[in-house]
Amino acid sequence: MTGRFVNLNFDAPFVVQDGNSRSLHFTMGETQSSMRLDQPDELRIDYTRTMMGFLLLNPRPRNITMVGLGGGSLVKFCRRHLPQANITVVENNPGVIALRRSFGIPDDDASLRVVADDGAAYLGTAAATIDILLVDGFDGGGQPAQLCSQQFYDHCFAAMSAGGILVVNLHADHPQHELFCQRIAHSFKGNAMQVVAADKTNCVVFAARRRPVTLQSLRSRQWAEQLSEELRSRLRGEFAHIGWSACQLPL
Repeated sequence: MTGRFVNLNFDAPFVVQDGNSRSLHFTMGETQSSMRLDQPDELRIDYTRTMMGFLLLNPRPRNITMVGLGGGSLVKFCRRHLPQANITVVENNPGVIALRRSFGIPDDDASLRVVADDGAAYLGTAAATIDILLVDGFDGGGQPAQLCSQQFYDHCFAAMSAGGILVVNLHADHPQHELFCQRIAHSFKGNAMQVVAADKTNCVVFAARRRPVTLQSLRSRQWAEQLSEELRSRLRGEFAHIGWSACQLPL
């Protein structure tokens, strides 16, 4: 783990175990992450599968950056199924990082590093080398303001490689949801679409730099021959959902 903590006031995460399930919480009313003990790499929560829709646009990314570690569901899934990718995870809560072994998140190595830093500050200085940027940063109060600002999404755009893809998880019923979507669309010059996850609670936005994000591109079969049979099997249903549910964000 590398990096620095920029805030000393954090919500304290805790773990709940129920039979074969282990989950991460800030409050009992909200589940941040969930893991099956017998299948620790499975994506159990609907929106996490929706976020993997970036594979419809880029089936073989080289550099993946994630804002928000949580219980590491997306980290573990990408590590297993995208072994060619270098993964950087930015997490500002030391309590969350301290629980990484409880959720089977591997130690840092040549292709994985967890950076202890504020996601907004990190992206404000990041080089334009990110192929996939997954933003799933929540705390006990919901979506932190610094991860929803116009400046933040502008920094996301600047940190993208040519053809880089931004994937943002948002609460579908947040009172400022439409404003957040407008900000993303503005930063990415209208090249953005949203998909409401199957649970109807979360909305995932896809945006890209110099790579079309359209219904045609999301319905393309380019990914089919470039993903493993196991990965295709796990995500085929979600890919179909994305292809028929995505809608363009107004600029």
